[in-house]
Amino acid sequence: MPDAIDDYALLSNSRTAALVSRSGSIDWLCLPRFDAPSVFAALLGGEAQGHWLLRPSDPGATASRRYDGDTFTLLTRWETAAGVAEVHDCLVVDTRRHDLDRRVDLVRRVVGVTGSVEFAQSVRLRFDYARAVPWVRQTGTETEPELVAIAGPDAVVLRGAALTAEDHVHRGRFTVDAGQTRDLTLTWHPSHRPAPHPIDVGAALLDTRRWWSEWASHIRTHEVHRDEVVRSLLTLRALTHHDTGGIIAAPTTSLPEEFGGERNWDYRYVWLRDASLTIEVLLAHGFAHVVEHWRRWLLRSIAGDPDQLQIVYGVTGERDLAERTMTSLPGYGGATPVRVGNGAAQQFQADVTGEVMTALFAARESGVPESELSWPLERALLRRAERRIDEPDRGIWEIRGEPRLFTHSRAMVWAAFDRGIRSVREHGLPGPVETWERHRDRVRARIDARGVGAAGHFTQHEGTDAVDASLLLLPTVGFCTPDDPRMLATVAEIERTLLPDGLVLRYRTESGVDGLAGRENPFLACSFWLVEQYAATGRLADAHALMDRACGVANDLGLLSEEYDTDAGCQAGNTPQALSHLALVRAADALARADYSPASPPSR
Repeated sequence: MPDAIDDYALLSNSRTAALVSRSGSIDWLCLPRFDAPSVFAALLGGEAQGHWLLRPSDPGATASRRYDGDTFTLLTRWETAAGVAEVHDCLVVDTRRHDLDRRVDLVRRVVGVTGSVEFAQSVRLRFDYARAVPWVRQTGTETEPELVAIAGPDAVVLRGAALTAEDHVHRGRFTVDAGQTRDLTLTWHPSHRPAPHPIDVGAALLDTRRWWSEWASHIRTHEVHRDEVVRSLLTLRALTHHDTGGIIAAPTTSLPEEFGGERNWDYRYVWLRDASLTIEVLLAHGFAHVVEHWRRWLLRSIAGDPDQLQIVYGVTGERDLAERTMTSLPGYGGATPVRVGNGAAQQFQADVTGEVMTALFAARESGVPESELSWPLERALLRRAERRIDEPDRGIWEIRGEPRLFTHSRAMVWAAFDRGIRSVREHGLPGPVETWERHRDRVRARIDARGVGAAGHFTQHEGTDAVDASLLLLPTVGFCTPDDPRMLATVAEIERTLLPDGLVLRYRTESGVDGLAGRENPFLACSFWLVEQYAATGRLADAHALMDRACGVANDLGLLSEEYDTDAGCQAGNTPQALSHLALVRAADALARADYSPASPPSR
C-alpha cells in the first residue's frame, strides 16, 4: 500500500516529475516527460508496480525533510541509533545540454552527518505502466557498479552502489560515515542508444539549485502567506514543460477523489483553462516573459480549424488523448479504474474560450508584445463561440452526464466577447465589434433571465435552483461586482449547501448532474475562490479564517492536491494540483489588496 497522498514530495526538472514518499520510496516516475508511461508506479498499487526505496536499514530510523531553499531538491534527514545521514533527491535541471531528449538524470546523494549509518535500497523497475518487466544486466565493475535495464523503447542505467537480483527485485546495502558521500544515479535514455556517460553529481546539484533559485529570485509578491505563495508559484513552474511551455494540471493519474471510488482521472496533460489561469497568476507576479512561451504552445496546439479546438492537449500539443483503463495498475488503495488519457479531450466546454481570451487580454494589458498570430487566433476563437453560442456543454467540471447550460460557462462566453470588444475599443485592434457587442449583451440577458433562481442567487445551470462553486468566479471576470445582490445571495447559498465541513464542495454530487456514482471531497481551489470573494466584499475575518484553514491542509512541504477528505483528515485526488496552487496565490493577492494600501511596496 502506498503512503498517504500528503506524504509525497515532488521532484521536478520541469520536464518530468517524481513523487518521493516520507519513507524514502520513489513511487511515481514517468520518463522522459510528464505524460510518458511510468517506470515506477507503486503509487497506484504497491511495490510490484515499481519503486526505488532508499532508507536506513535500522527500522527505528526517523526522518524529517525540507526542500533546499527555493528548489525541488528534497533533503531528507535520517536519524538512527548509530548516526545521522541525509539523502538529497533531485531531478537534474540542465538547460545547457543539447541531448535532453536523450537522457533524464535522477540523483540520490547520501551524505553522512554523524556516526555511521547503513542504508538499504530496493529497486524494482517496471516500464510501461508496470506492463513490461525489463531485461536487466550488470555492466559495471566492482569499483564502479552499473546496472542497465531495457524494455522496448526505454532504458535506464543505475550507478553508484552494487545491487543483487532477488526475484526481479534488485537490493543492496552500503554504509556512510560522517563526512562521506555516496552518489546514486538513475539515467533514462532511448534503448536504441548507448548509455550516456555518468554526470558530475556535485556540479549537477549545484547547477540545479542555481536554476531554481534564479527563477525564484524574479518572484514579486507581498507578505500575505508569502511562503505559501512562493512555493505555489514554484510548483506552477515545476508543472510547466521547459521546452514546450505546456502547463500540466498535475503530474499524476488516477489518485482518487473518493477513496475506493471511480472518480479517478489522468491529469498529466495541458488544460487550456488551467494553463490560462496559471498565466494570469504568473503575469501578476513578474513573469510576463512566460506568456510568450505559453502563447506559442497555444498557437501550435490549436492551429487549424477552430471548430476542432480541444480543451486539453498533450505536453507538446498532441490531440490523441484517448481514455483507456490500465488494468496492470491496481489503483491507489484499490480505487479503480486507473485511467490513462482523458475523455474530456472530446468534450465541448464552452467556458474555455473565455479563459483563453481573458488570459491573452491580461497579457495585452501587461504590455506583452503582440504576436502576428495572436489576434487572428483570438478572432477565430470568437467565430467559434458565435457558432456555438447557445449550445449546452459539459462545463468546468467536465461532467460525464448530459450537457447543460451552465451559468459559469455562459458567463465565460460573455467574458470571451467582452475581451474581444475591449481589445478593439481599448487597443485599436480590428474586428466586428458591434456584432460581438450584440452577442455579449444577449448572453448576459439570458443569464439574467434564466441563470438566477427564485431566491435571487445565481444557479448552477438553467432549470435548477442549486448552486455551484464555479459561480464564485463570475466577479473575477467582471460579469458582476462582488457585492452584486445576486452574488451575495449566491455566497449565502454556497455557505448553506456547499460548506459542510469548513471547506467548499464543487457542487452536490447527489443531484446526479455529473453522471458518476459516489461522492467527492471538498475541492481546494473552491475554498480559495471563496476567500477571494470574502476579501472583495470586506469580510476579512472570514477570509483570513478560511485562508488559514485551506492553507493548513498543505503537506509539510507546502504541496496541495486537488481535494481534501475532512473525515479522514488527508488529501485526496491528483497531486500537486496546479489549480489548487494558482487559486491559493489569487486568494493571497486578494487578501493583500484588501489588507494593505496600494502604496505599500511589494517585497520578495
